[in-house]
Amino acid sequence: MTESKQYQVAVLNGDGIGPEIVPASVKILDAAMAAVGAPAIAWTELPPGRTAIDTHGTAVPAETLEALNNVDGWLLGPHDSASYPEPHKSALNPSGTIRKHFGLFANIRPSKAFPGGNAIVEGTDLVIVRENTEGFYADRNTYAGTGEFMPTPDVAIMHGIITRAATKRIAHTAFQLAQSRSKQLTIVHKANVLKMTTGLFRDVCKEVALQYPDVSVNDFHIDAMTVHLVRRANKFDVIVTENMFGDILSDLAGEVAGSLGIAPSINSSDTHAMAQASHGSAPDIAGKNIANPIAMVLSSAMLLRWLGAKFGDEKVLAPPNSSKKPSKRPSWTAPRPRTWAAPPAPANSPTPSPTASPPSHTHNQPITSCWHVLRRSLSLHDWRGGLPQSDFSMLLGWARPASRVRTYSRVVWKTTRRLKVSFQRPALV
Repeated sequence: MTESKQYQVAVLNGDGIGPEIVPASVKILDAAMAAVGAPAIAWTELPPGRTAIDTHGTAVPAETLEALNNVDGWLLGPHDSASYPEPHKSALNPSGTIRKHFGLFANIRPSKAFPGGNAIVEGTDLVIVRENTEGFYADRNTYAGTGEFMPTPDVAIMHGIITRAATKRIAHTAFQLAQSRSKQLTIVHKANVLKMTTGLFRDVCKEVALQYPDVSVNDFHIDAMTVHLVRRANKFDVIVTENMFGDILSDLAGEVAGSLGIAPSINSSDTHAMAQASHGSAPDIAGKNIANPIAMVLSSAMLLRWLGAKFGDEKVLAPPNSSKKPSKRPSWTAPRPRTWAAPPAPANSPTPSPTASPPSHTHNQPITSCWHVLRRSLSLHDWRGGLPQSDFSMLLGWARPASRVRTYSRVVWKTTRRLKVSFQRPALV
């Protein structure tokens, strides 16, 4: 097996609950790397958001951008830009600034209904692929300025941009992802009204589809798609769309699957990647140690898989040894760098009998990859291999206000006890 690389990962805690949920993710990733004998991640803490405004006079200092360019990936906590003083409040928020600076064109947002959760549509397991650099978010699609202006106090104007090059790029990402899942892809647009812009997006995606004949393709208008997600989200797999439509649909899909509070995401290009939870900074519960870290933890796991694919790290990518039949729809899949190669399926994997009792998982099972550890500790696929079902239900319950009295420390403690991993929070340098 190829020797694992020591990953250099930056940590930007963010605002609100960020300083609580990002360190929780650091602990889980460290436990996963230690469990498979991989080199410990080298963490670098950088100031973002309100902290950076107070210390550097800007939400994203130039020194932070330079440091991000010299590491392998980043964990970004949520930001509360609405509370920033002017002119920072009106400027591009920290997430948008970083995405724009590094050209993170793909925002991948999975939505999966977990056992014990509160899904509106049971069986939801889809991924929204959102083009991140242009579209109808005016602050992302200009070289300088915000893309919005007011010629008079009573008139506000914004513009949207759709280009063939950016659409082809995101379409290839979406089709490659669909090939690794159920080979179904849906294009979302509004070409009946926005004929030139989203019509171009739809048409270019269909042109790219000719290069992926094994993928089944359909398309829907954005308004019709919202209805389909509410009623039959479990019939969809990979959805590709422009920036603003993707932002709206992914929030909706997160709630349909159970809660936006447990929805992960990753932002990436071919060379850089950033893990960022889909939810906000929740300033109303900040500092109370009751925030649910699961979305940030799952986002960090997506980053780890992206890094494993980029560097060919078998300890991260190797499929776990499990008697459970592999799913046809990988739950957490990041956009793959150009060097990506699908990990081989485990040889001679036994297929359980339909009448057989569920496998008995213990912490003496062989651990073959960091992803295996994350699956077991966070119960992504089989809660019997990690936390008891009652504890997993409690984990999901944090997203509901009535359950916020529980802290994540209990789950982190029980997880590490089951994995027989003893560690302290590493110093962030």
